[in-house]
Amino acid sequence: MPFVQIDVNEIVEKKCRESTTFEKAWKESREEYRLIEEMIFLRKSRKITQRQLAEITGNRQQVISRIEKRENCPSLKTFCNLLNAIGYELKIVKRRQ
Repeated sequence: MPFVQIDVNEIVEKKCRESTTFEKAWKESREEYRLIEEMIFLRKSRKITQRQLAEITGNRQQVISRIEKRENCPSLKTFCNLLNAIGYELKIVKRRQ
């Protein structure tokens, strides 16, 4: 059976137009993914492995892996601990209107 090509962006845009609930959930998840991607980038730029980060924070390497693969959503406390361990902190700033 041949593979069917799917345009995920088109499907998501359609769902967003059809449902404000879906659109809100989608936008919220995008911000969460962006923060996790940034954390991964910072960890790798500091040349810290998942195993090293786990040792520093007292977590298991599997926990770090699941967070980075978006299989588990870390609590705010856990996320801040991970950032702190790689030398960064989370700040809240006012959005520009």
